Amino acid sequence: MKLIINKNQLNASPEQFLRRAGYGYIRDRQSGSESYVYRLGRNFYPRLHMYVEAGAEKIIFNLHLDQKQPSYQGASMHNAEYGGEVVEKEIARLKQLMDNNKNIREPGNILKPAKAEGKSRWKKIFGI
Repeated sequence: MKLIINKNQLNASPEQFLRRAGYGYIRDRQSGSESYVYRLGRNFYPRLHMYVEAGAEKIIFNLHLDQKQPSYQGASMHNAEYGGEVVEKEIARLKQLMDNNKNIREPGNILKPAKAEGKSRWKKIFGI
């Protein structure tokens, strides 16, 4: 299932957004393709698998559910679902995060707290 958005809907790069959403980066050693994975449990499968295509104005998130790893050696295909309840709920969760994320500032924009006056922790410990 694809989620297509305008670049201005995110206040961060697609990669940063997916990491905040709980996705981990993976790179296929054979094909060299880059993607993101969200585990649904302790094991590697089942998992949500996301490919990202960033254009000049649009970002395309291509999501599917990997049920299990390839059944036989040498196979690159696996049992995947491109629709269904789990995938639809995840797309809804990502949309919700995009809406909530508009109010969150980037780390570079966060104001640093004022430095506390008085002795530092080490000065208090060692009586300096």
